Amino acid sequence: MADKNVVILISGRGSNMEALLEANLPARVAAVISNEPGARGLDAARRRNLPTAVVDHRAFGNRAAFDAALANEIDRHSAHLVLLAGFMRILTAAFVRAYEGRLLNIHPSLLPAFPGLDTHRRALQAGVRIHGCTVHFVTVELDHGPIIIQAAVPVLPDDTEDALAARVLNEEHRIYPQAVRWFCEGRLSLTPDGRVGIACAPAPMHALISPPAET
Repeated sequence: MADKNVVILISGRGSNMEALLEANLPARVAAVISNEPGARGLDAARRRNLPTAVVDHRAFGNRAAFDAALANEIDRHSAHLVLLAGFMRILTAAFVRAYEGRLLNIHPSLLPAFPGLDTHRRALQAGVRIHGCTVHFVTVELDHGPIIIQAAVPVLPDDTEDALAARVLNEEHRIYPQAVRWFCEGRLSLTPDGRVGIACAPAPMHALISPPAET
């Protein structure tokens, strides 16, 4: 039975939101909230008869006022967990601390590499051989919270930014629901040194090498 209320925050098309909704998670999506009135993801949520809300950041004079209004909307839905799914706003320290330990984000790089924006372009420019995505707890420092799960993909010689982004996005849709499932099942814990423990998580069975090593 779904005993956790989840609120999803989006700014755009909401593809990670849709992956979460399709994953049959042991949680109730209490609301989808966007800072963008025209976000395509809102339409997808409405088609599923989910409650939606808009808190337009342009209506507020500063980040603190916007974050306070956003928190009020989240709290109306008694959220146990808040998920950033392509939510393109930098949150204030006060907001992050209010949801500490129950605020997750999906980031399109293998953190701590390439925090911030334009991750795929920067990965290609840096010449890395492996790229990917990360689900992490959100902390005050941007894109540096405790890591829950990561997925890696090879960077191909002829990759474009769009091609690499699409391959990483496929992995985002796999690992974000997994991280949320672990949270809802009570299997995540934070160690004293700031790392994430996962009860009964299977051990990795192989390494990704790119390009493949010769045998």
